[in-house]
Amino acid sequence: MADALDNPPQRGIVIGDTGARRSLIQPHAKGVVAGQPNHLQARHVAFPLESLQLGDKSFGAFYIRIIQIKTAIVRVQVALQRFYPSGRRDSRRGKQCDKLAIVAIADSRLGGAVPKQFLELGGEGVAARSVRALTACPGVDGAVVVLPPEDIDGPRDAAIRQVDHVLAVVPGGSTRTASALAGVEAASGAEIVLVHDGVRPFVAPTLVAAVLDAVRRHGAAVPALVAHDTVKRDDGAGFVAETLDRAPLRLAQTPQGARRDWMLEALRLAVVSGREVTDEAQALERAGRRVALVPGDPANFKITTPADWTDALRRIEGVDDDLRVGHGYDVHRFGGTRGLVLGGIAFPGEVGLVGHSDADVVLHAAMDALLGAAGLPDIGHYFPPDDPRVSGADSTILAREVCGHVRASGFRIVNLSLTLLAERPRIRDRVGAMRDAIAAGFLIDASRVGLTATTLESLGALGRGEGIACHAAALLRRATRSA
Repeated sequence: MADALDNPPQRGIVIGDTGARRSLIQPHAKGVVAGQPNHLQARHVAFPLESLQLGDKSFGAFYIRIIQIKTAIVRVQVALQRFYPSGRRDSRRGKQCDKLAIVAIADSRLGGAVPKQFLELGGEGVAARSVRALTACPGVDGAVVVLPPEDIDGPRDAAIRQVDHVLAVVPGGSTRTASALAGVEAASGAEIVLVHDGVRPFVAPTLVAAVLDAVRRHGAAVPALVAHDTVKRDDGAGFVAETLDRAPLRLAQTPQGARRDWMLEALRLAVVSGREVTDEAQALERAGRRVALVPGDPANFKITTPADWTDALRRIEGVDDDLRVGHGYDVHRFGGTRGLVLGGIAFPGEVGLVGHSDADVVLHAAMDALLGAAGLPDIGHYFPPDDPRVSGADSTILAREVCGHVRASGFRIVNLSLTLLAERPRIRDRVGAMRDAIAAGFLIDASRVGLTATTLESLGALGRGEGIACHAAALLRRATRSA
């Protein structure tokens, strides 16, 4: 800059501090030309010297003197900034950090002994990956990481400080809002702050850049996805209260950004009010700030459930399948007055089995196998023997409820293999109908159901014809994310 000002071009003089972005504006043939100013650059104005005349006398020397004075002022400003910087300086990058990322690490809904943010993903912790992904954007100068208070000064604190561009690690609060506020307060000197979930390790630099650009233009921004599925409101009793118009609905992601002064004001108001907010954008909304929407990225998902974790592993480590095997067994003795039901099919004329529901040993064994493979409690947990609604119940209906629990846990049924242990009845002619009924109960194709039968050769209680038992093996696969 000093060179340009000490040695002005022959045809024009540049007025304004161009800083590192030197650009010499060529004068217009007939007068003044203005540069393209923005909030980070001063206005550039050029004056042709030959136009600066009064009569026959040139005043070019006078204006050159003005430039020399301007140069001296700029040099003084630069010297003052060295001693009194206006922003946090990142020693790794050697520049003022006016755009800082706040990576908030909290939440433990994934379960397990190790919190999900500290699980190893491709040889690196999830939190560390989130920090690296965020600071990979050239527009982000550094990161302040918020850890649970119990991890400060511990091994997790030490590990996260080794990540490039981590400028500080601070203890969080008892809520998300309090933790975000702690991070923003620590980012002193920053003009813009971004708050990011520590369990979103796949945020793309392009998305971060888009949020930063929107913050520069509007003051606050949030990335969000369009809601493609129909949205229902629950009435609180397990029924649909209404169907919402999904057209204006958006699913918020992070990083969420704003001017630091706006973010501080919004988060402090939220903390003081005692009304917890679910994200920073909501705090900004309540503070009266308009938050711009930026198109989100389906790949920028938050690791919250076991299914999310499987997706993350598949993306990083190339895991093709997450398969689970379960085994189930059930046995009932003959007796009572009800008819015999096996695999959802009635066997007229055969003695029934004693049980609280319809005593269908085939479906009961299959349900336990599926629940076991998914890591869920057994059927006694969902259908206790003393529950009157289960008395005499059709096990096909119970099977569909179990299927719902399995799907909700993030799994899909690959196949079922069932072996009936009985001296009677002979099921050879009913196998096809039983497979169809079993498949219908678990909402799968009949080709995924295997059914065989064997006798006990007169050995034991079953061999003596006192009852019927069934073994079941189930194979589940973790459901893939629909993008």
